[in-house]
Amino acid sequence: MVFMRKFSAEVSATDQINRIKQLRERTSAPIKDVKSSLVNCNWDLEAAQKDLRKRGVVLASKKSSRTASEGLLSLAQMDKKAVVVELNCETDFVARNDTFQYLASALARAALSIENPTPLSQEAFAFGPEYLENMKINLDHPKLSGETTVQTAVTEVAAMVGENVKIRRGYALSSTSYGAVVSYLHTCPQPGLGRIAGLVTLEVEDGNASLDALQRVGSSLAMHIVASKPLFLSKELVPSEALESERDILKTQAESSGKSQIVVEKMVEGRIRKYYEEVVLSEQKYFLDDSISVKSLLNDLSKELGSSVRIGKFLRMEVGEGIQRAGA
Repeated sequence: MVFMRKFSAEVSATDQINRIKQLRERTSAPIKDVKSSLVNCNWDLEAAQKDLRKRGVVLASKKSSRTASEGLLSLAQMDKKAVVVELNCETDFVARNDTFQYLASALARAALSIENPTPLSQEAFAFGPEYLENMKINLDHPKLSGETTVQTAVTEVAAMVGENVKIRRGYALSSTSYGAVVSYLHTCPQPGLGRIAGLVTLEVEDGNASLDALQRVGSSLAMHIVASKPLFLSKELVPSEALESERDILKTQAESSGKSQIVVEKMVEGRIRKYYEEVVLSEQKYFLDDSISVKSLLNDLSKELGSSVRIGKFLRMEVGEGIQRAGA
């Protein structure tokens, strides 16, 4: 113990500050933990870095029960497929961290390499963290490098940033050989990352149709999905339970007006049409031109291409949606 005090005394205050700064830059760990490891390791940088990593894994596991409702969506695309993965943390500050952002991007690229088991289904393929955790991943970052598993990489980043970091969910969309997958990211700190994602697949019957036109209209539709929050692709896909629940609510509201049953029924049907316009993508008013519907937009595109165009699948995803935040 006497030796430790003597050794520490030989490291000047300026050197101590410099080593704290260096270790902080190497690891991104909180300053309090950086200083503690340096003191425990007699200000030896290499030993302190190893100590931080050992302690960080333990601390990260303790933090795993804390609410993580911030973070980023990461998007990766190739040919006829797109994947979006949600990586959560506790604060927006960490979501802006370079190492966190690098990991988020790496996760989407890794997920893109997995074969989608249901490429032509009506829905996007959904997957949870267990789908990725045991995957091998190659990292090339100043603070994360080499081959490791996804779970180990997530735990290391959690240790570095001092917060609960976790993969929450992911989705994959694929189009047919004649189609296109188009995406839009909102609140985008760098390419491939954002807080809200809109994705859509457009399918065309003619293999010679212009992909540029599909991409152009698809891009605006992906933005429309982010802005307008549709729940269903077509009226036929609205579950009967949801429709009946909405009809009951509207009927109760209409009956309170005291009007006749015939008028009440007409009011309900009118409001059901309005309900479709609010939640069904094909029935919604196009957000860039509310004089037309999304269905009309697709009809115009079909005429332009000389071939029928339809929406295959769509997805809207937002960071933290559905997570109960502390104090909420």
